[in-house]
Amino acid sequence: MRSKTALKMIPRSEKNTPTEVPPPGQIAARMKDVLGLLGEDTSREGLVKTPERYEKAMRYLMSGYDKRLEDIVNDALFSVNCDEMVVVKNIEFFSMCEHHMLPFFGKVHIAYLPKDKVIGLSKLPRIVDMFARRLQLQERMTQQIAEAVAEVVSPRGVGVLCEAQHFCMMMRGVEKQHSDTITSTMLGGFRRQKATRDEFLALVRS
Repeated sequence: MRSKTALKMIPRSEKNTPTEVPPPGQIAARMKDVLGLLGEDTSREGLVKTPERYEKAMRYLMSGYDKRLEDIVNDALFSVNCDEMVVVKNIEFFSMCEHHMLPFFGKVHIAYLPKDKVIGLSKLPRIVDMFARRLQLQERMTQQIAEAVAEVVSPRGVGVLCEAQHFCMMMRGVEKQHSDTITSTMLGGFRRQKATRDEFLALVRS
């Protein structure tokens, strides 16, 4: 049975949550204005439907704001007699940098040390998507994923490693196409015990 702690919702920071979802068409109307300000002819064939397509794409890419951890988990917690590390690695994600609204993408690796229950394996990628489909910072997203897993599973420890490439570094600014950014969050036993961290990193690199 799930504990009361596991039922808690992850707080949505005011700085990371839209105050309201605009009605259909408002995003498209503003994008049409932006295209005009950039010097484009919004009546030409290639751009006539672009504002509507942009709105549809952005609503999908920002759909993580509307997800609830409780709905994602949906009772997919199982009692087990297991204290060995569980690792799900190479979880692909796409997100949008909040500084320039350009994509960043990569892989997330998640590990946890069960105490008395495990979570359905497909739920971990869904948790990643919930936080990735927002305007994000990689550092924040990594921490949010770790805290969500800890909240739901109540394990003895959680480790999350995120490897990503950022278009704000690749196609503008310093224009470095082969730079990788790596962030990690270690909770519980992963923070306290070097051997646990080393095992996690060895399994990720294997």
